[in-house]
Amino acid sequence: MMDQNSKTIAVDFDGTIVEHAYPRIGKEMLFAFATLKELNKRGHKLILWTFRHGEYLDEAVEYCKKNGVEFYAVNKNFPEEVWDQSVARKLNADIFVDDRNVGGFIGWSDVWQALHPEGSDFNHQFRNPEAHMNYNKSGGSFLAKLFGKK
Repeated sequence: MMDQNSKTIAVDFDGTIVEHAYPRIGKEMLFAFATLKELNKRGHKLILWTFRHGEYLDEAVEYCKKNGVEFYAVNKNFPEEVWDQSVARKLNADIFVDDRNVGGFIGWSDVWQALHPEGSDFNHQFRNPEAHMNYNKSGGSFLAKLFGKK
């Protein structure tokens, strides 16, 4: 059971958990498995979200298992979900950890600090909360607060 601080986190494989070497599996990114294990311990649902499919996907999932990380789901919102995997789509996740972010992958140490500063409870702050669909707008917009308008 997830508490209010637990989130669904979609995590890419190549360039995020491991260095780019597709179709081979690259070297582990520094602190990748340690961070993923701790996020799991904290109750977050981890989804492996990758372009890999078929035997290459199976190899990635097995590699993660051998390193102590099992995902809640793989390229799906939940384990039982059935969908046409030939059609790309976005997952329903609270956070996406991917090397294709603007500015590139920030590194697992920074991911941890962004989500659990000083080891505390989940405390992710959106840079643009108004753009996030789950944002509670009852408090007025950031710009309105900033410029003293309601």
